[in-house]
Amino acid sequence: MADPITTAGAGRLPAAFLTPGSSSFTDFLGSYAPELLPGRRTPPAVPVSSEAPHGTTIVAVTFADGVVMAGDRRATMGNLIAQRDIEKVFHADEYSAVGIAGAAGLAVEMVRLFQVELEHYEKLEGTTLSLDGKANRLATMIRGNLALAMQGLAVVPMLAGYDLESGLGRIFSYDVTGGRYEEHRYHSVGSGSLFARGSLKKLFRDALSADEAVTCTVQALYDAADDDTATGGPDVTRRIFPVVALVTAEGYRRLSDDEVGEVVDRVVSARMERPGGPQAPLT
Repeated sequence: MADPITTAGAGRLPAAFLTPGSSSFTDFLGSYAPELLPGRRTPPAVPVSSEAPHGTTIVAVTFADGVVMAGDRRATMGNLIAQRDIEKVFHADEYSAVGIAGAAGLAVEMVRLFQVELEHYEKLEGTTLSLDGKANRLATMIRGNLALAMQGLAVVPMLAGYDLESGLGRIFSYDVTGGRYEEHRYHSVGSGSLFARGSLKKLFRDALSADEAVTCTVQALYDAADDDTATGGPDVTRRIFPVVALVTAEGYRRLSDDEVGEVVDRVVSARMERPGGPQAPLT
């Protein structure tokens, strides 16, 4: 059977595809096929938060040349470990990374849509969307998921990137209603965020090197896993380590497992002597 898009008499894509009318892929999809957007689906009749896998802790730290984002690898379903090696830190575009916490399935779907949104804008406009623009677009997507969030399927991502205009690494956090907040120096989201943020507060200092910033995030995730059952610590027996990504003027780079493993081995070795981790001076 002939493809309806290329049937005789048409010979090209429908006009809606050729003249989207907006540099926003989400807006285009909402006008052409709104049922494909995550937020347009019918919410479940009862809360289902305990029935779906959830991602947990993401941390981000600025340093002299940009920003580091890291996430643990555990997904939970109630009191069960749903997955030990889930990935929660993703490449958004050349100069930004996005981390997910909350309902894992919806969060991954939202990240994929966000990636397409940024690529769509760049192809239509011929330039990369500004970091503030990326933060605003992500906020709009989260707001579109509000109905499902009220049923327990909340998605709470974190965006980090290198601002080409200011030459600095920046971090943005969100709430379930789509509220956007710029964080300074460091931040964490997810079930272990309270413990991770306490660790970051103790370890952070201005003008960290890239290696120091990576070590800082691994230490924070270790502290989160130490007190939060939903956060997974480094699995040295299976060699499952946090996903760690750097975003600098040179672009996005995810560290290899070998690179992260070296940092993890140093951290775990030091914890054998001091289980509570490195101590900050009193003054």
